[in-house]
Amino acid sequence: YAKDDVVFKEGEPGQELFIVRFGKIGSFVKQADGTRRKIYDFEPGRFFGEMAIVEGQPRSATCWAEVDSELLVLDGIDFYRLVFEHPMIGLKILTAIGKTMATWLDESSRFLNDLVRWGETARRRAVEDALTGLFNRRFLEESLKGRFTAMTAGGRTFSLVMMDLDRFRDINALYGTAGGDKTIKAVADALRPALRDGDVASHLAGDEFAFLLPDTEIDSALATADRIRRSVESIDLEFFSITEGAARKVSLAASLGVASAPIHGDTADRLIASADRALFRAKEGGRNRVTLAEAD
Repeated sequence: YAKDDVVFKEGEPGQELFIVRFGKIGSFVKQADGTRRKIYDFEPGRFFGEMAIVEGQPRSATCWAEVDSELLVLDGIDFYRLVFEHPMIGLKILTAIGKTMATWLDESSRFLNDLVRWGETARRRAVEDALTGLFNRRFLEESLKGRFTAMTAGGRTFSLVMMDLDRFRDINALYGTAGGDKTIKAVADALRPALRDGDVASHLAGDEFAFLLPDTEIDSALATADRIRRSVESIDLEFFSITEGAARKVSLAASLGVASAPIHGDTADRLIASADRALFRAKEGGRNRVTLAEAD
C-alpha cells in the first residue's frame, strides 16, 4: 500500500485479517458532526480487522497507510482452515488475537475509569467545598431555589440557619491561615452528628456556614441550631504558640441566625437576608447564641 492508500473503509464488509509487515497503518472513525477522530496506529507486528473474521462484523473504522506499507493478509476461510487443519498454528494466532484484544480492552477500561473519576471529581468540585467536604455556596443557593419552587407547588416549609464562628479573626491572627483551616475542618467534622441525613450543611467562606433544614418548622429549626451551637462549643483545639513556646488549648463558640420560609422570606435571597440579620443580632447580643429572624 502506497502512502495514503485506503485499506478498507468504516462500515464495509470484510473477511480478511491484516498484519503489518512494515510501515504504519492509521485508523479513524467518523463522529456525529462529520469530523474524523483518529483511534489507533498499527505498526510492524500488529494486526487489525480481526473482528470481521471473529464476529462477522462490518469494519468499525477506516484504515489507511500513513506511509508506504506492506501487509500480510489472512482471508477468513484460510483463518478457519488453519485453526482446524493446523491447530497449533491456529492456537498461536488465536492466542495473539486474544492478547491483543485483552490489551485493547484493558486500555479502554483504564480510559473509561479515568473518565469516570474525572467526571466524579468535576461533579464534586461543582457542589463541594474543598476544605471541609461540606456543600458549597452554589449548591446551597440552588437547593434553596429548588425548595421555593417546590413550596409554590404545595411543598412543606423549611428553615435556614446561618452561622459565624465567634472571634475567628483572633485565631487567624495568632495561628495563621493553617490554624484557621484546622479550626474550620474541626467545626465541619463536629457538625455532621448534629444534623439529619437530609439536611444541607454548607461552608460558604471563611468562618461562615449555612444549613438548609427541609421540612422543618421554626421550633425544630431553633432546636437544631442550638444543637449545632453546642457541638461547636464542645470542640477543644490545641495550637502551638510561637510567642509562648508552648501548646495552647483554644475553645470555640458560634453565633447563629434562624429563618423559616415563607414567614421570614418568600424567595431565596430574602430568606438568606433574614437569617443574616438574625445572625447579626446574635453577635450584637453577646455571641454564642441562637437568634430567630423577625417576620418579613
